[in-house]
Amino acid sequence: MKYAFYPGCVSKGGAPELYTSTMTIADKLGIELEEIVGASCTGAGVLQEKGLKLGDTLNARTFAMAERMGLTTILNICSTCQGVMAQANYRLLNDPDYLSEINKELEPEGLEYTGRIVIKHLAWVIVEEIGIEKLKSLVTNPLPGLKVAPFYGCYILRPSWALGINENPGREYYLEQIIEACGSEPVNFPGRTKCCGFPIMLINEKNSMQMVANHTTSAHEHGADAMVTPCPLCHLNLDGQQPKAASLMKEKVSMPILHLPQMIGLAMGYSSKELGLSQHIVSTKSILEKASIRA
Repeated sequence: MKYAFYPGCVSKGGAPELYTSTMTIADKLGIELEEIVGASCTGAGVLQEKGLKLGDTLNARTFAMAERMGLTTILNICSTCQGVMAQANYRLLNDPDYLSEINKELEPEGLEYTGRIVIKHLAWVIVEEIGIEKLKSLVTNPLPGLKVAPFYGCYILRPSWALGINENPGREYYLEQIIEACGSEPVNFPGRTKCCGFPIMLINEKNSMQMVANHTTSAHEHGADAMVTPCPLCHLNLDGQQPKAASLMKEKVSMPILHLPQMIGLAMGYSSKELGLSQHIVSTKSILEKASIRA
């Protein structure tokens, strides 16, 4: 299976281990990733608040580039990218006049978006196209005894009208299915579908830190050994800001945060070094020892 690969900004910057771990597991999953070279940032929802048309134009440009590659499915590894791109695609596909207007902006690059693109997060591709049973067959180093709390965040589930949740209600539980396929136990906790706090970091740091402390503490109190997220922005906040949040909120917690492909890679038998776990702020040593995983 071949996909137009949209890695997003963070996997090429603040969380390069996400890019590395994705490329590491791709071959075993049987997927070929052809990167969309020169694609723009999605705008992350922030740009759209100030300039919706500009944000949609940037995403339409990416869609048109994928079409020019002869591919119809864009695979991404970022919940925020998934949500923002899906909303842009929904607006473009449901308003022919608007699509025509946007395409005029793309003409100088010789691009045109014809509306044939489907946007899918890696988690969706694994469950809907590769299949959970296939994933289970690729697990050579199951992670029994490891309790993992799934953290979806905002953009991969909301708004449901743009993300196909009504047509595919199981998407609300794909992380749990993948956790179980990797041999671990999913931990349900109240914050699994709430915001991580990253979007408000620069305007309300105290509340953002409170959200990080609440989620990591709650996951710990519900028995989790680690959390896994399909969003690198959530990872940046939950992992990168966790020590500061714990200090400010006077909470004692050290919760390892895994990128989704890292957890899958561990279950496939890849080493922590191959998956970039040493690049995390919060040590993952506790879960590696518990799951008897090589360094």
